[in-house]
Amino acid sequence: MSENITSIDQRRAQRKRANFTAVVTDVISGQPIGHLGNLSANGMLLISAHPPRSEAIYQVSLSLPGLGSAPQSIEVGIQEQWHEAAASPGQIWAGYRIVAIDESDAALLGAWLEQPDRS
Repeated sequence: MSENITSIDQRRAQRKRANFTAVVTDVISGQPIGHLGNLSANGMLLISAHPPRSEAIYQVSLSLPGLGSAPQSIEVGIQEQWHEAAASPGQIWAGYRIVAIDESDAALLGAWLEQPDRS
């Protein structure tokens, strides 16, 4: 069984915890859908007040700090993979897979992921 867990972990992209407040906004509606919990090259964890629709696809934007003098905004297409109630009442954790990102935003995301954590 440990071999399966190891192979699953190896397929996952390294996640970086958001040690800042990042509101993730639905580009279509202009409404926030959650706060960033962590981010990888392949997906993100959002913390929100309302559960997303199962397998829903969203076009979202978020700002990443530390990539220059001002935070840089990126836009990505994400698809809901799972969601569950968080330990805190009224909060939902939801995992999303990145399904679309343009080259320049992917480069910004990659640069942010490579930066050392400043906790």
